[in-house]
Amino acid sequence: MSQENFYMEGSTGLWEVVVGLEIHAQVTSEAKLFSGAATTFGAEPNTQVSLVDAAMPGMLPVINKHCVEQAVKTGIGLNAKINLRSVFDRKNYFYADLPQGYQISQFLDPIVGEGHLDVELADGRSKRIGITRLHLEQDAGKSIHDQHPEKSYIDLNRSGVALMEIVSEPDIRTAEEAAAYVKKVRAIVRCLGTCDGNMDQGSMRVDVNVSVRKPGEELGTRSETKNVNSVKFLSQTIEFEARRQIELIEDGGEVVQETRLFDSQRNITRPMRAKEFAHDYRYFPDPDLPPLVLEESWVDELRKNLPELPDEKKARFMKDFDLSAYDATVIVSEMENADYFETLLQHCKSQDPKMAKLASNWMTGELFGALNKDGLEITSSPISAENLAGLLNQIQDEVISGKIAKQVFGLMWETGKDAPTLIEEKGLKQVTDTSAIERVVDDIIAANPDMVEQYQSGKDKLFGFFVGQVMKEMQGKANPGVVNKILKGKLG
Repeated sequence: MSQENFYMEGSTGLWEVVVGLEIHAQVTSEAKLFSGAATTFGAEPNTQVSLVDAAMPGMLPVINKHCVEQAVKTGIGLNAKINLRSVFDRKNYFYADLPQGYQISQFLDPIVGEGHLDVELADGRSKRIGITRLHLEQDAGKSIHDQHPEKSYIDLNRSGVALMEIVSEPDIRTAEEAAAYVKKVRAIVRCLGTCDGNMDQGSMRVDVNVSVRKPGEELGTRSETKNVNSVKFLSQTIEFEARRQIELIEDGGEVVQETRLFDSQRNITRPMRAKEFAHDYRYFPDPDLPPLVLEESWVDELRKNLPELPDEKKARFMKDFDLSAYDATVIVSEMENADYFETLLQHCKSQDPKMAKLASNWMTGELFGALNKDGLEITSSPISAENLAGLLNQIQDEVISGKIAKQVFGLMWETGKDAPTLIEEKGLKQVTDTSAIERVVDDIIAANPDMVEQYQSGKDKLFGFFVGQVMKEMQGKANPGVVNKILKGKLG
């Protein structure tokens, strides 16, 4: 990998991977895009279907203003142009679960135009990824094939549900960049409340377009892997598909433009159908829906009332608390993480940069590690932000050392008790009595004359040995600063 591009090695040399993503984000709305039917996840099949959704004769669509508002807010969050005039089109194709025989979507005149997102990568680089468009469209229903050996069933609960399709430019070159981009989009829509971002429930899905080319050549033929529903599967799709295409071309074959599916059991993609082109859908403006015209003042009002977006929050954390770009990015990646961090700081005795850095380290280190180990979200953490602040305050007040604090953290996780209670119960308070520490230091020096002689002859690294012996003798409860000061005086 170079600093700017990702290359995969093939038998004929280096290949560049080119990726574009289409994110389908379900609009957070209690009603569908063109009907008043409900949108509750997990409802009994065909219980959330209006006559419009079922395409009964004579039924006409009526636009849901709230869905339009959600799309505009999302477009603003994506640094994109809001088109004051947009058009709904009919996209014609046949699926058994598409009762109208067409999907109401947008093609030439979408509600949101070009935009961009900047994503942060593990090596410290920032990558700008262009956004082509965001358009509104209605979802299809669902075909169910595993309920009967000979029949398929149709559930129209999702039919007509409002989707925002967010189409990126083919600017992505690595699985890491793709993952960072999807996480960033997810963080934005969740912050705005325009989509819940629950990939496991299907309310956010990704179509992954992958092609390969020799560096500097024209774009290659792409495949499109549909409905990838996790960031992990997204990365695996890109890695597999790029390798498959490289090997196919190098063996004398030709990549076919087709739609594929990701098999999560085998971590491979497999063919689904030949890829359609735009003209295959016979797009034309929907005669039942006039062009959608927005007032600029209405868009400006939405823009003015947006909540603080992840990038704005990140910049504030870096400015106010002197956090690194990496730490701030990790914390704002999820809305709940950022809320936890701000609550944590509110309950710390000080909010200066030193305390903020300590809070960030404990949150992204100990807390996230424990959450990952137990498969928990931060909203289900056994240690509240208030109680973690209580632990940090004990460190700041030198009641306990950082090492003992990790032991207390483990006890807090297991018991749900707060830090001061556990420190008192377990007798973990730090020893700051200089006379007590001095007695132990004298004993350690007396017991190790050879080590003392070596240290005094220039082997400075042995100082750590003496610190370790004192801390061991005092069961880790001695104040490290006091130990260092006394040892330096005695050994010097």
